[in-house]
Amino acid sequence: MPRKAYALEAAAAGKAIFLEKPLGVDIAESRALVAELQAAGVPAAVNFTQAAGAALTDLTRSIQEGALGDLCGIDIIVTYPAWPRAWQVDADWLRFAAEGGMTREVISHFLFLSERVLGPLTLQWAHAEYPDDKLCETHVAARLVNSEGLPVSILGSVGGAQPDRQEVTVKGAKASRRISEFSIDTVSTGENFAPTSDAPADTRAASLKAQLDDMALLMAGKPSRLATPEEALRVQELIEGILANRGVQS
Repeated sequence: MPRKAYALEAAAAGKAIFLEKPLGVDIAESRALVAELQAAGVPAAVNFTQAAGAALTDLTRSIQEGALGDLCGIDIIVTYPAWPRAWQVDADWLRFAAEGGMTREVISHFLFLSERVLGPLTLQWAHAEYPDDKLCETHVAARLVNSEGLPVSILGSVGGAQPDRQEVTVKGAKASRRISEFSIDTVSTGENFAPTSDAPADTRAASLKAQLDDMALLMAGKPSRLATPEEALRVQELIEGILANRGVQS
């Protein structure tokens, strides 16, 4: 796995590591990578773009302050007219089942957010559909739960004349928060979802800056909001379980 080789070479040189996600598609290889990075003791993080973003930071604070009330679960919905998306067509690997697909590329981000909110998740059941034995999934559904039994429900599909839809809704008894397109933060107390604050003109630039700012903190030995390799490994294990139609019924 080239990513593992480059990361360990950098770690051996005492360099900080900022990895792209996923860590890989081979669970054993990724477990070995995480263990070796732990042993190297260098600053290491993984690029889950919402980790240091304003939306997740404010959501976390709101939950801690009780603004959402008792949490009820999380819904993850992603739908696309085609996959890969138009701007991704040159990345041909994204359309193959071996490494690509919306579950690894997009749903992984929202599972990371879900574990930040609810804690470690267990996959109860999953169903992924593939057009053939080589191409990536076109439909996926899954249910996961945390230690208290709070559910995370996933629905993903490809096809039809529609805009891209990428959203994660954290549901509470008093209020719910929905983050769309990774950073558009909205709230509902039973009515239509409404913006929580003025969004930056360039949400992508703001998110990238937040990631780099927190990487600088990590390199300085200070607390960071970035995803750890251990968190990334947990997400990878859940994602590969979903794609393999695994799960444990309760």
